[in-house]
Amino acid sequence: MAGRDGDARAPLARIAVGRARVVREVRAAAPLMADLAAPVTARGPWLTAVLNHQAAHFSPGVRPAAVVVEAHPQGRPDAVAFLTLRRRGWATEVSLLGQAGPVPPGRAPARLLARDPARAELLADGVCRLLDALRGPWRLRLAGLPLGDPTARALAARQPDGLIGNERSFRLVDGLDGVGPAVRSRDPRDLERWLPQLLAHEPDRRARGFLRAAARLHGAIGQVELAVVADGAGLRAGLLTLVDGGDRWPWWGWSAVGGLGTELGAPRVTLTAPARRWP
Repeated sequence: MAGRDGDARAPLARIAVGRARVVREVRAAAPLMADLAAPVTARGPWLTAVLNHQAAHFSPGVRPAAVVVEAHPQGRPDAVAFLTLRRRGWATEVSLLGQAGPVPPGRAPARLLARDPARAELLADGVCRLLDALRGPWRLRLAGLPLGDPTARALAARQPDGLIGNERSFRLVDGLDGVGPAVRSRDPRDLERWLPQLLAHEPDRRARGFLRAAARLHGAIGQVELAVVADGAGLRAGLLTLVDGGDRWPWWGWSAVGGLGTELGAPRVTLTAPARRWP
């Protein structure tokens, strides 16, 4: 699709559906993610972990999709939306890739990646094209976006009943040193040692599987810190923290001795559009 001014050199919007195609788009979007300083949860390793987890728990009604805006076919993208299409009865639910997983609290974990407002408008057009191409009715719910996201704003303007809602999140507070001594490590071998005991306290099997896979993947590239408090009786508390340079983002933890609290975090945005095209 050419840009609105009809210029053949204007960015193109295209749609990729299916795991293999979306994996390629995730890799191609790495420079854009870096340029936009996307959070760890909106970068290639995290999205790859999500795609691998979806593949390991295969459901015929679930497909990943990507809407890509680029100046030249198969070039570097200028805007990307990574989505999940989930068939539920008559309707298809459209959400952000990974938004249902155990993401770290307290910040907006998701991104609709767009280099500038003009590309955000083209990305919104592309998402609308994807929605129009779906068979039967659909529901749109894109959660975990930051305030002022230009693509979300453009999408809401294109949906007659689209709504943008803000919610205040709560972040996890690491106070394990106060109940310690807490031993901290980014060594993947320490992660492998303690991870089974820590995740045994996550009751949801699917969440437990994703936490294990994502922690191991990010641990292998030095982006997970494990903090544990232990004694002769075994593990007493543990915390996984995502690390990106000097940034620390407490992710998931458990404690029998305290030391893990919550406090108000940053606002997050959810864009919703109710079911459309019901027969």
